[in-house]
Amino acid sequence: MSAPLDKLLRDARVDLVLSRIEKDPSIINDIINYLDSDIRSIRFNSIFVLGELGQKSEVAIPKLIGCLQDADWSIRREAARTLGKIGNIANNAVSPLSKLLIDEEVSIRKDVATSLGKICYASDECISTLINTLKDQDEEVRAEAAKALGQLGPDAYNAISNLMKSIKDVSWAVRTTSAHSISLIGRGSTKAIPTLINALEDEDWRVRYRVIDTLAKIGEEVIPNVLEILNHRNPIVRKGAIEVLGELEIRNSEVIENLGPMLDDKVESIRGKAVDALRSIGREAVPIIIEAMQRSNSSKKKLLISALGGIGTDAKEAIPTLSDILKFEKSILKTFIRVEAARALGKIGEGSEEAVNALQESLTDPKAIVRREAALALGKLGSFSVPAVPSLIKSLDDKNPDVRWRASEALGLIKLNNPEVISGLEGLVHDECDYVCESAITALDNITEE
Repeated sequence: MSAPLDKLLRDARVDLVLSRIEKDPSIINDIINYLDSDIRSIRFNSIFVLGELGQKSEVAIPKLIGCLQDADWSIRREAARTLGKIGNIANNAVSPLSKLLIDEEVSIRKDVATSLGKICYASDECISTLINTLKDQDEEVRAEAAKALGQLGPDAYNAISNLMKSIKDVSWAVRTTSAHSISLIGRGSTKAIPTLINALEDEDWRVRYRVIDTLAKIGEEVIPNVLEILNHRNPIVRKGAIEVLGELEIRNSEVIENLGPMLDDKVESIRGKAVDALRSIGREAVPIIIEAMQRSNSSKKKLLISALGGIGTDAKEAIPTLSDILKFEKSILKTFIRVEAARALGKIGEGSEEAVNALQESLTDPKAIVRREAALALGKLGSFSVPAVPSLIKSLDDKNPDVRWRASEALGLIKLNNPEVISGLEGLVHDECDYVCESAITALDNITEE
């Protein structure tokens, strides 16, 4: 025999109650009646069940509003939570909920702010209530109020000035949430640009991260303000400004020209961010990256070459420069640069005879790591690397197993089926290194498949 509903509620068997409601929705009415129970656990769990049902509990809204005045603080809090779960169809609960924002129980104020964000339309009453809550003595309540304002969207434009003040809150959580909410409100966010720019000096990285994201979401309108702080005395601000420009990914000549000098910043991390930003911009940034390579030391040159590879085929303009690096920079100290150049050509050299020739020549480089990367890059270029096949066949006899591995792999990707290729790969099937054997077998399968 099934247990009575009131016993299930008293014992917090919410799962069983929900299962019964699924079979017989009319039980919702019984749950609503139990909101008047003298037993605290029954009232509490009835409210919780109604919250789990969401909008199906619409008929319970008047009774739930009444529960906001219950003498038991946990009942008041659960009623506030449940009204939030029901959502904006509980809009007539805004005024009663707002009155709880002065409740002495912090968790109630916090959950009320959360629920208002789920229920409210951007009415004057709701916006005004949440703005006042930004001044709550508890930081979690203030953070939830800021979040709720952001959830109201563009119609909460009038809250922007207050959210701007909250970006200076003593709590990093409030500062971060306020910056994010400004970006969610969207329309009119340009008004907040100066405050957001100042917030790039915030001591907490989480706040700076959110501010950068917000500025990027505002869009092109932030560019003039961001360019003004590229030479800021604080390296953290310079770095943040560069990140904003990179995330915008706007092919703006003024942006590119201003990012160029940042490649020479005295702080290494800022130089790295400048490279990342230029890579994000893409094709239009290629000339300034090539120019910067002429004046760069080895470590920075490697970063710049990597950026060209990251841009991909849109960086074809850099093929002659990268080819020259492979051909002429052969000192031991430059090995890692040649490696990076080979990798980049594998990403941008599609259809380029010059790129294939440079990579083919690098198959005889004195450094095995360069030979390996050259073979790998030729494989990535696929059928465009057919002219390099004879050199790759020779590389199958390289003394370094990694070179043999990548050369056989490349031949499998190029898929030129001729006796010389097949013979060379068959010679590796019993190589002393297992991974070379496996690569040769895979290559043969690729080439001979119908």
